[in-house]
Amino acid sequence: MSPRVSVVVPAYNNAEYIAETIESILRQTFTDFELIIADHSSTDETLSIIEEYDDPRIRVLSTEAGGGAKRNWDRVTAEATGEFVKLVCGDDTIFPTSLEAQVTAFDSHPSAVLVASQRTLVDANGKTVIAARGLGGLSGLVSGREAARTAVRAGANIFGEPGCVLMKQNVLQDIGLWDNDHPYLIDQATFIGVALHGDVVAIPEPLASFRISAGQWSVELATQQARQAADFHRSLGAQMPDLLSKNDIRIGNAKALATSFMRRAVYLLLRHRMSKS
Repeated sequence: MSPRVSVVVPAYNNAEYIAETIESILRQTFTDFELIIADHSSTDETLSIIEEYDDPRIRVLSTEAGGGAKRNWDRVTAEATGEFVKLVCGDDTIFPTSLEAQVTAFDSHPSAVLVASQRTLVDANGKTVIAARGLGGLSGLVSGREAARTAVRAGANIFGEPGCVLMKQNVLQDIGLWDNDHPYLIDQATFIGVALHGDVVAIPEPLASFRISAGQWSVELATQQARQAADFHRSLGAQMPDLLSKNDIRIGNAKALATSFMRRAVYLLLRHRMSKS
C-alpha cells in the first residue's frame, strides 16, 4: 500500500544542513510516510551524507545537472506515491508534529486541497530570527480563492516556504507540478494553483523552519523579485478576472516591492549580526 504522505527533498550542495533536514523528517510523530530525496548533481558531500541513512522509508534519486530548481523539484515530486505531498528544501526542517497536524487538518476538512502553517525563520546557526511568520491573517478553513486573493494583496508568499505546506498530490500533478513561469515565485505560484482547486486550511502556529542565508541580497535582486511578483499578479488577474480587481493588483504590486526591499534589509542586518558572532 502507498503511504499517506510523501515527503520529498530536492537537495543541492546542502552538505552542511542535509542531515538536520533528514533527521527532522524521520522524527515525525506521524509515521505513515515515505521520504524521497533527489540530489541535483551536488559538488560537495551532500550525496554521501544522504547515502549514510539506512531507513526503509527513504529512496534516493539522482538528477542530472542543469534546469534550475524546477528540474529537481519536479523530478522528486513526480516520484511521490502518497495521497499528500510535502516538499522540504535541503537546508530547512519541519517540526515533529508537522505531518500529524496537517494530515489531521485534511481529515477534518475533506474539501481542502492544501494545508499551510506559519514558520520560524532561523539564521545559519539555527538561532531564531523571527519566531512565527506567515498566513497573512488567515486561520482555519478558507476558500482557495480567498487565500489566493489574500496572497496577491499581501504582495508576499503568505503560504510560506514549501516545508510549511502539505498538498493533495493528485491536484499538484494535475496542474503540471511546480510553476516556474516566475522563478522567484515558484512555490507561491504553485500553491495558488493548487489552492484554486478547493479549500485551504491555515494553521496559525509554526510547524517548520526556514533558514535565512546571510549572503548578498542586492538591490537588483530585490527589484527582479518585485517585478516578477507584479507580472504574476497581472497574469493571474488576466486568467481569472473575477478573482482579482485592478485595485487588488495595484495593492499587491506596491506591497511586493516594499516586501522585497524589507527582505534585503533583514538580510543585511543578519549578515552584520553574523559578522559580529
